[in-house]
Amino acid sequence: MSNPETPSSPRVSPRRWWPLAGAALVVFALGLAVGLLVPAVRTPGEASADAGFARDMATHHAQAVEMAMIVHARTDDPEVATLAMDIALTQQAQIGIMRTWLTQWGLPPTGSQPAMTWMRDMAGMDHGDGQPAPAAGTMPGLASKTEISQLRESIGANLNIRFADLMVRHHRGGITMVDAILSADPRPEVRDLATRMRAGQQAEITVLETLRDRLHASAPTGAPTD
Repeated sequence: MSNPETPSSPRVSPRRWWPLAGAALVVFALGLAVGLLVPAVRTPGEASADAGFARDMATHHAQAVEMAMIVHARTDDPEVATLAMDIALTQQAQIGIMRTWLTQWGLPPTGSQPAMTWMRDMAGMDHGDGQPAPAAGTMPGLASKTEISQLRESIGANLNIRFADLMVRHHRGGITMVDAILSADPRPEVRDLATRMRAGQQAEITVLETLRDRLHASAPTGAPTD
């Protein structure tokens, strides 16, 4: 039984990463500009849910951008490449918006408390997904270091399937965080962006699941199935 990741497998010519990186920098700058246009209503405190969400979702998004750029540079599937670029550009722009909020609020990009403290503090609230608050420092849906390494080392069908699997889980975790902040009566700009994130990531989950079905159906023996 052959393994598509053996040394004898054909190498995929990597895409040049700098056009996507350059585009990501542009949309990040646009995100900063959009953030600067948001009027001040009230300034969230250091331990507020608004600040915690902005910090943690920016970190969460950063991993999605990392995975998308890895796959965009290596995939041989045009649909996967297009979707990866869309995810990278959208989430990089949103990182810019959230970091601008923190600057406007006079808060540092990282807080003094462990990641997800804001969501654990809301453990008794209904986040709309029926899931318990995450453990200290744990963000829902993140890929492990091992999974990121496996993604970097994959080619062909393995690469595409791993990306679809990891990104579906990642987006579901992001939606859990969005549901939590929406239940916390956030600032108007936070509510607006979180609402758009939810709609966008749910739509991408649908696309990813359809894509994953196609990839599994056409994958050679030995491609990952989880």
